Amino acid sequence: MEWVTDPQAWVGLLTLTALEIVLGIDNVIFISILAGKLPAAQQKRARTTGLALAMLTRIALLFSLSQIVRLTNPLFEIFGQEFSGRDLIMLGGGLFLIGKSTYEIHDKLEGAHEGATARAAASFASIIFQIILLDIVFSLDSVITAVGMVNQLVIMVAAVVIAVIFMMIFSGPVSDFVHRHPTVKMLALSFLLLIGFALVAEGFELHIPKGYIYFAMGFSVFVEMLNLRLKKKSAPVELRAPYAQAAEGKDRATV
Repeated sequence: MEWVTDPQAWVGLLTLTALEIVLGIDNVIFISILAGKLPAAQQKRARTTGLALAMLTRIALLFSLSQIVRLTNPLFEIFGQEFSGRDLIMLGGGLFLIGKSTYEIHDKLEGAHEGATARAAASFASIIFQIILLDIVFSLDSVITAVGMVNQLVIMVAAVVIAVIFMMIFSGPVSDFVHRHPTVKMLALSFLLLIGFALVAEGFELHIPKGYIYFAMGFSVFVEMLNLRLKKKSAPVELRAPYAQAAEGKDRATV
């Protein structure tokens, strides 16, 4: 417990916690979209269960750091391209995320008449299983970041626990906001599609600086917030129009 009196350890804890929260945003969005396919009574339990599993997965990976280091060792080579265990996990997770995001986008654009059937077919167990698959990919990225920043295992675990608790508290409002605004949900699915392509690129050792991805996502969110504010500002005018037309029609009828 010597780290408790070490100011640098506390700085590392705060910094790592903030990074864990940032890296967990895509996880929260994905869990919110998947949980939205369940009945309303099960959605909160699915989000909480998914985030709890994410926390347990990250802690388990932290306690197996030697195995994580081995994941970076090349396993085989194809056409001069070496592939490690981490590369295969990134490729599999990226392809799954691309496929899932594409399916969800298609469902929102073309499958409106099939929405009720898809919602009825979704079970709690199947949603949790999909969450677990992506938790492994997101957790691997998160743990590698943690290992590169601090040396004390207890600080890594504390940062993960604090970040997940923070995400549990705000997952409800985030989920409600995403599902209340269809354009935001489509933007979130586009983010997941972008992250999927980035994971596939990582699997092929094509490193895309995350700063570029987060800047693009942040700029898109900023523009979308402006659109939502403009829509909210113009909504009263649009709502008054039908009443004005009805009043005009009533006056003409009276005349």
